[in-house]
Amino acid sequence: MFRRKNSQWRRTLFTCTALTMGAGVLLTSENLAADVPAEVITAAITDVSRPSTDTVRDVNRKPAEVLQFAGLKTGDKIADYAAGAGYFTRLFAAVVGPNGHVYASVPSALFKYPNIVKGIAEIETYAFTHANVTVSLAAALDAAKYPEKLDVFWISQNYHDLHDRFMGPVDMGAFNRAVFAALKPGGTYLVLDHVAASGSPADVTDTLHRIEPATVRREVESAGFKFVSESTILANAADPHTAGVFDQSIQGHTDQFILKFRRP
Repeated sequence: MFRRKNSQWRRTLFTCTALTMGAGVLLTSENLAADVPAEVITAAITDVSRPSTDTVRDVNRKPAEVLQFAGLKTGDKIADYAAGAGYFTRLFAAVVGPNGHVYASVPSALFKYPNIVKGIAEIETYAFTHANVTVSLAAALDAAKYPEKLDVFWISQNYHDLHDRFMGPVDMGAFNRAVFAALKPGGTYLVLDHVAASGSPADVTDTLHRIEPATVRREVESAGFKFVSESTILANAADPHTAGVFDQSIQGHTDQFILKFRRP
């Protein structure tokens, strides 16, 4: 299932400045977790090899703060599930370094979308020159299985899709148990997604591509995970939660949540 692209992995580590140039984010010892060195985050974001299609999104995606909240470490083994065009895959690969690994796994049901096909081709190209990245394609539950235990499982803006008919829908209990099995004890499960209004109908995951944070928390905790914290880094109180995430009135500026869980 896994195809590894082997070649020399390269990464330039810059001396950390107070200002993260690519994102305009101040990094200090006060606002960084001890296990995420400021210079590693700075180097990942300011890496000149990052494509412009990534860097143009930094203002909205706030990668410095998101990486800080995720609490990644050099040497971590990470799953980037439903990796899209590889925005986070490339950042993770720079952070974990040559002794870490990023598994960019993609559920095959997403291949009905041309942008996903194009995005995976871009990650495959990246993996040819970064030996610490593996790209895999499989059915939704199989895509959450890996050849080694993970430190971090990450899913960004796609957890809601797992509820939709075109994905199966996926048995969410089975999915979250698969994530639990994939992680080491103490491993971290992070879910980033678009906020749905409280009390939204179940099909809001398909109609507006949103999900209630409470739904995610209930499903994940039911699999045995312990809730750690919620980040409001990507929150937007001006989002009325009534438009689909691709609507021009809100696209790129939706109210988003990040939930962090830990496997006991």
